[in-house]
Order: sequence, then structure tokens, then C-alpha cells
Amino acid sequence: MEGADDQLEHLIAKPVPDDLKQLLLDHGSVREMEAGDCLFDVGEYMLEFYLILDGEVEILDRSDGDDVSFTVGSNQILGELGFLQYQAAVLAGQAKTAGHLVALPLVKLKALMSAVPELSDYIITVFSARRRNLVKSSLGGLNIIASDQDARALRMLEFASRNKIPYRLLDPKSDRAQELGAKCNIDVSEFSVVFGDSQVLENPSPASLAKTLGISLKVEETCVADLVVVGAGPGGVAAAVYGASEGLSTIVVEDTAIGGQAGTSSRIENYMGFPTGISGADLIWRGEVQAIKFGAKFTMPLRAVGLRRTSDYLEITCNDGSIINARSLVVATGVQYRRLPLARLEELEGAGVYYAATELEARFCKNSEVVVIGGGNSAGQAAMFLSRYARHVHIMVRGTSMAASMSHYLLSRLEQDPKVTIHTSTQVTELSGDTRLQHVTAHNAATDQAIDLECTAMFVMVGAVPNTAWLKDFVALDEKGFVITGTSECPSQGPFATSCPGVFAVGDVRSGSVKRVASAVGEGSVVVSNVHQYLANS
Repeated sequence: MEGADDQLEHLIAKPVPDDLKQLLLDHGSVREMEAGDCLFDVGEYMLEFYLILDGEVEILDRSDGDDVSFTVGSNQILGELGFLQYQAAVLAGQAKTAGHLVALPLVKLKALMSAVPELSDYIITVFSARRRNLVKSSLGGLNIIASDQDARALRMLEFASRNKIPYRLLDPKSDRAQELGAKCNIDVSEFSVVFGDSQVLENPSPASLAKTLGISLKVEETCVADLVVVGAGPGGVAAAVYGASEGLSTIVVEDTAIGGQAGTSSRIENYMGFPTGISGADLIWRGEVQAIKFGAKFTMPLRAVGLRRTSDYLEITCNDGSIINARSLVVATGVQYRRLPLARLEELEGAGVYYAATELEARFCKNSEVVVIGGGNSAGQAAMFLSRYARHVHIMVRGTSMAASMSHYLLSRLEQDPKVTIHTSTQVTELSGDTRLQHVTAHNAATDQAIDLECTAMFVMVGAVPNTAWLKDFVALDEKGFVITGTSECPSQGPFATSCPGVFAVGDVRSGSVKRVASAVGEGSVVVSNVHQYLANS
């Protein structure tokens, strides 16, 4: 049986079928290439699509001394998923031999993909496989130079990991880090980010990285999108898939990373169609690829901070001062975990205190005691995942039971796992450590006893605060800040309509919603029919 790695290699180099090759020949122009020609370089924006007719092109990783990552040959295409989003190239393409290729402007290719589903399916399959390979192999032009104990680096790594941005983490003392430091004239003992082999990010942050890679979308204020989706969790991405697939010009605005809270779940086992489970990040990424296939545009990190209606459309103001105009808006901003009222909590965030449990955070849990606070499915999934790395996982909940808040299958597994202990009627009271978390103290109300743990990581997954501060003066909210939908003000716009015409809400941010990934996906899918009805009547 062919293994997963073999399948990935096959998809990366999958040749173009004869009928699609002829289609590209009919719509493109044939060009010659000479050995040594640079077809695209790291940091450049590929505005043309290439099919190699004969000859070979080497794909170079500039961030690792111009190593050849792989070779693309006859009847294969150049590029990867970022190409379809007008993002900067993370690898370089240089002709190894003389040959011929077919070139199409990206705009023309996208039109052809819309008209010919088979072409779209082929390109998306190859490009997404290449992106998965880049991430898996840590290939690409992005070097993050930092100790893995650096909280600033963790934020950058989290942004890159959750958005499937390939990167290489370099220890400041490594030879490659020292070489980059000398070449770029930077002190690599400080947190540094270098794109390619020479482009240094000033004041490195997720926002500056997004700008460098072309992930941050610049929308002209004269442009009016049919649909703007704020929030890229399960509900938001589903709305983008259905909106874009049904011909609506669609823009998705995300503050942190694709996936929302679901994107931090290490394993979802009760989502239909995935009997062996799937990580939240992979599930939502598949949806993102689908939305991109249909023409949706994603921009991050960008946060909506204001909303107002003009006579013609909605104006969404963002935290960078930009304004996005929309004929309709779907709010899918979800919820965020509450911060606990603990001294030093904020100081230790990213240095032992975390709000997500992925492989990135799990590195800090090896052979140590770990605390997970929360009684919902997210907390349970995190505990199961972390038990593979930690010496022992302690789940702490204020209530006397988790039966009402956690799926039965998950609770049963936790109760049977010898590496997991559930502490009910328990609250954390104190955190301590020098620059990182080292000790957690808790109190068990049932026994009136203190629990003291030498602990390197605590995961907070408790409570749900809706991200609706930017909406409070515009749409009706309930007493907890969740968006009220299906209101009497807009009864004809469906169950997801808010009190403002043209504004809809789906997923966890909606008052009375079921806090499940599947229900959010369903709402995001269904709401598009309500959007269509509104646009047709407005």
C-alpha cells in the first residue's frame, strides 16, 4: 500500500493530463527558456503561470544556501498554493536545462479555472500538496531565529504554523543563523526574522510577516465586495466556500489565524466523514483551499474594529485604519477563552501559559507536569493530545462533574488514561516562576486541600467571551454580548439575520448557538442563501 509520503510525492509531481495540457496551450503562449534563467525568485510575485513542455526547472531554497529542494520537469507545472493568492514566492525557480514552457497571466488562468472545473481540481491538488510538503519539510524562504523559549518568537511561530506558512526555526547559535547574521549585519542573539537570505523584517511581528509575504490584503476603498466574512473559524470559512462558489465576490478578514478556536484542537473525532479524526487546523485549512479555489480572498492578521452603514453599503473599519466596503456582512468572530483573574497570568502568557494545544506548545510539555483548565471538549482534546508528551496531565474544573459539558466518548477516555487526572471542584490560585512558569498552586474546595505542582505549562480553556465589542452600537446583543439573530427587525432575512439589514451572524458568536464545529459549518453554509435573498432585494 502506498504510504502518505509516497502519495504526497506523487501529487507534487503529478503530470498534466493531455486534455488539460492542450487547453493551456490553446490559451497560453509558448516561450523558450535557457539553462540558468531565473523564472521567479524568493520574495517576487508570480504574475504568470508556467507549464513546462520540455526541460527541467530547479526549485531553490534561498534560505539554506541555494539548496535544490526538488526538480520540476516536462508536463509539470510551477508554483504552489500561495501563487493563487498573489503571495510572494517562498522558493526560487531556475532553469536547469534549456526547454520550452507555456505561460499564462494569473488573471487569465483564474478565469480558465472557473470555466473548467477539471483544470481547477488538478491545479489545486498539486499546489496544495506542494504547500503541505513545504510545511512538513520546513522548506521555504522564511528563517525565524530565536530561542524556543522566546514568547515573541512563539507568537510568530503560532501565526506561521496555523496559517500553513513554511518556515525554518534556527537556534541563534547554529552555523546557519550565524551566517545570516553576518550577511545581514544583525545580532542573531536577539529575536530575528529573515526572508530569503537577505530581507530582514524590522520589528518582526505577525503583521509585518503578513505584509512581507503578501498575505495582508490591500483592498481599494472604491471596491465593494458582495460578501465580507469577519472571522475565519469553521462558520466563517464555510460561508466563504459557499459564497465564493455561488459567484459572490468574497473577502475573509481574520485577526489571528485561519481556524479560530477549532484550529487549536489537536484532534476532532466526532466530525462526520473523518472516522479516525482530524486536527482542527487541517480541517479548516481544507475549507480555506476550497474557498481559494472558488476565488475567495483571505487577509490576516486584520481585525474589524468598527462598522457603519452608508446609503449604498456597509463600511468595515479595520485596526490598521483601512476600510472594507461590503454589500453584505457575515459575522463569524466566535469566542475567546476567558483570562483567569490570576496574578502574573498576562506576564507568563507565551512563557508557560497558553490558550492552544498544538505541537508548537507541546514542545514545552515533555516529561513534565501539565495543567489544563476547562471542562469542555476543547480542554478534553487538549489533555488527550498533551498526554502523549507530558509526564502527567492534570485537568482542573470548578464544577463537580464534566458530564454535562464534555462528550461522553472523550470523558470516558480521559477517565481511563493513567497519565490524566481529573480534579473537580478545583481552581488554580497562584502561578510562580522566574521568566517562565515553573509552579502552579490550586485549591480543591471539596477536600479543602491545596494542590502544588512543579509545572512548565498551563493551558487555559475555560469560558467563552464573544468578540463583539466592535458591533455593540450597531447590532442587538444579548446580556452576555452574543449577537441576537432571527430578530423581528429583519424577519424575512432568515434565522441568522441580525437587527441590521445585510448583517448576519453564524457560529459561536451567535446567541443561542450550539458550540460545535459541525453546527458552525452548517450555519456558515446555510447563511449564504439568506445573503443571496438580501442582495436580490436590496
